[in-house]
Amino acid sequence: MAIFTVWKFEDTEGAARAAQIVKDAAADNLVTIIDHAVVEWPEGEKQPKTHGINDDAAKAGGWGALWGLLIGALFFIPVVGAVAGAAIGGLSRALSDVGIRKEDLEAIKSEIVPGTSALFLASEQGDVDRFRERLHGIKATLVSTNVSDVESRELREMFGA
Repeated sequence: MAIFTVWKFEDTEGAARAAQIVKDAAADNLVTIIDHAVVEWPEGEKQPKTHGINDDAAKAGGWGALWGLLIGALFFIPVVGAVAGAAIGGLSRALSDVGIRKEDLEAIKSEIVPGTSALFLASEQGDVDRFRERLHGIKATLVSTNVSDVESRELREMFGA
């Protein structure tokens, strides 16, 4: 099963730095990246910037579509009040197959704000101990994941969260 995680960084560059570390670890076969997206939200901007989506054209139909739906609905569609709640509810039903719940979507929307960045990552485990070494010193907050509580604690430890 793919592991879906969203990591928040307290600056606009943190997610891009972490994405590069994860890519380097993947090149060394320490983790398998299925796909990823980086969201950077500079202070003063009305909406975030995204990149890293669909680096591989072969992935464009699957996870790329998920990133587009998820990030677009959370950050680029102007919704307020009850409409926002209905949109998140509908999105959570659409994403339930990959283990993303309504609570996860609400947390992502509330945590990723101007001045922060986020790494959206779909991956598969590899050499966990060596991968953990690569992530040592990176400070991030795990905002959302589709894994068990025990696995979630292990992920938090990996990123020093």
